[in-house]
Amino acid sequence: MLSRLGRFSYRRRWLVVVAWLLALGGAVTFAVTSQGPVNTRATIPGIESQEAFDLIEERFPDAATDGASATIVFVAPAGEDLASAENAQVVDETLASLADNPQVLRVTPPSPGGSTSADGTTGFASVSYEVPSSEVTEASRTALADAVEEARDAGLTAEMSGSALKTSTQMSVMELAGVGIAAVVLVMTFGSLLAAGLPLLTALIGVAISFLGVWAVAGPLGMTITTGMLALMLGLAVGIDYAMFVVSRFREERHGPDDGFEATGRAVGTAGSAVAFAGATVVIALAGLSVVGIPSLMKMGLAAAGAVVIAVLVALTLVPALLAFAPNRVLSRAQRRGDFQLPSRRPVARPWMRTVLRRPLLITLAGVSLLAAVAVPALSLQLGTPGDASLPVTETQRRAYDLRAEAFGPGFNGPLTVVVDARDAADPEAAVAKVADSISSTGGIVSVSQASFNERGDTAILSAVPSTSPTDERTEDLVDELRAARPDLEATEDVTYEITGTTALDIDMAQKTQSALVPYVAIVIGLAVLLLMIVFRSVWIPVTAALGFLLSLFAALGVIVAVFQWGWAADLLGVEQTGPVMSLMPILLVGIVFGLAMDYQVFLVSRMREAHVHGRPAREAIVTGFERSSKVVVAAAVIMIAVFGGFATAHEPLIKMVGLGLACAVFFDAFVVRLTLVPAILQLLGERAWWLPRWLDRVLPRVDVEGESLQEEPADAPHEQRDLTDAAGTR
Repeated sequence: MLSRLGRFSYRRRWLVVVAWLLALGGAVTFAVTSQGPVNTRATIPGIESQEAFDLIEERFPDAATDGASATIVFVAPAGEDLASAENAQVVDETLASLADNPQVLRVTPPSPGGSTSADGTTGFASVSYEVPSSEVTEASRTALADAVEEARDAGLTAEMSGSALKTSTQMSVMELAGVGIAAVVLVMTFGSLLAAGLPLLTALIGVAISFLGVWAVAGPLGMTITTGMLALMLGLAVGIDYAMFVVSRFREERHGPDDGFEATGRAVGTAGSAVAFAGATVVIALAGLSVVGIPSLMKMGLAAAGAVVIAVLVALTLVPALLAFAPNRVLSRAQRRGDFQLPSRRPVARPWMRTVLRRPLLITLAGVSLLAAVAVPALSLQLGTPGDASLPVTETQRRAYDLRAEAFGPGFNGPLTVVVDARDAADPEAAVAKVADSISSTGGIVSVSQASFNERGDTAILSAVPSTSPTDERTEDLVDELRAARPDLEATEDVTYEITGTTALDIDMAQKTQSALVPYVAIVIGLAVLLLMIVFRSVWIPVTAALGFLLSLFAALGVIVAVFQWGWAADLLGVEQTGPVMSLMPILLVGIVFGLAMDYQVFLVSRMREAHVHGRPAREAIVTGFERSSKVVVAAAVIMIAVFGGFATAHEPLIKMVGLGLACAVFFDAFVVRLTLVPAILQLLGERAWWLPRWLDRVLPRVDVEGESLQEEPADAPHEQRDLTDAAGTR
């Protein structure tokens, strides 16, 4: 089927190209007319902090809990305070200009003893909007920025933060540099500018369609800019790799100057099969994030899965169509001269395999020890949601965070919201006062605000300020302590209360994510073993592949913890404030790394299996398969590392973490696991590596990833000639 698809795309190249250009034009049109990604915090149904938010919406219908908000921090000049007539006038005029905005619900000025520091030099005002952050207009954001700028011009220090601010979406030079590095690698791999440019061109077309598609549907589906950036990052990396595999196999299948049509069919039927299977594993892993129960994570997974699907379709259709326009210009110089016999040896691959296979046990122990050592920091993994404190000091949100922390204490940047339900209490006000006294007497609480009751007087909201920052582990312990002390108070006062707020929401999300991590990893590992068992008709190869995946995963997590939590080499990546690892990061990393690890496993070991099926002994099959596929696997890994590494310089903290984590995971998985540990372990297993019980062999479906059904060689063809095919490599 894939072979026929490749031939159709080759023959009907104009039709295929026009269809993809129309798809690109449609994506551009929809993206331009859409509102784009939203700027919201992730939520999880079924956790206490989310249930408390829902209760506020029910009992305080005018509170607009989903409305955007902004905080403006004012600092008086040195030697002055905000209460002076001149400074107070500047603050009043600034806030008055905001109150006239039609989207603003209320403006709360700095108040003595509450939102003004003890020395009177610093105060903050709160701006509440009637609409969610996704619906805040550019005019409203401009008015907010202009008001702050006017306060600065008048002599005050003024900074702002909050969900009403627009999220930065600019790409850095380093992010774009990854594409340049990929181009250099492709030129070195193919030795042809046209052959190198074709995977880049098709990948950019595919990733443009997927990114613009995510942008177009982001508003209605509540997707953030992080979702679109993840789709962009992953779609670009796999798009280049998948196209490269097909082009590489096309060059390999050329047996003469007029063989382009048939070579395309053979290339798409063989390398295309491996691309389709590898892409399917990535899609399954990403779509599987839906079962975790986190809506924001599900949206990220589905958006990234869509980008991978488009990358696969581009590799199977657009790449063959473009090959048809210049079937001979993508060939190597030797092939263009008429020499279609590709070299049978790899000058680097064979010596490396000789080294690995000579001491397989030593190599295995060394590789496992190295990855285990790198993974040690992962034992200290702390999950959370890095906020404004993780941003660079060039951002106004970070400066506002620092000013509030310096004047009021770190806890003022993440107060806890306590929702007290006093419907069953004989005296609701007295019962709420008891709750407030209990919370204020808890160690770690700086202050508790006056209770704010709803119209019916049966529900109250309190604001409790911790003494520690929102990302401090002691704040999490404090929330657990407050919740643990709740049963006794609820029983004696006939009230119930829940703790929420952005800080509590982040804590609950981290705990929910951590509890879902182990089941999800188990599902992914089980899926990996099953899929690889079907492909390789072996028991031990899937097991070693899954264990290698775990080693790569935990080693990558170790690097993330060392950089973002411990602060090692943090300055090199622009991480100015250490803190917890993003709650969604581990599960997201599992879903992506699983798919990429299976890519390399399929492209490398399928060639070894093919050699073994054709009669080669186990050791010789390892060497032959490695020689024929290692070059393209190395090139693919370097490209992915370059693309992902570029995103490690991104502005968005999650994208920065994902970029670094994926770059490290690809390095560990490709170079340490697949190109070193897998051959060493296969050598230790010998013929047992390809063992599969007969009953299991009969039950499992057969998947022709190597494209053996396309082989038209006679049965008595020379052994070396029959062994020249490869699912995704070069000769």
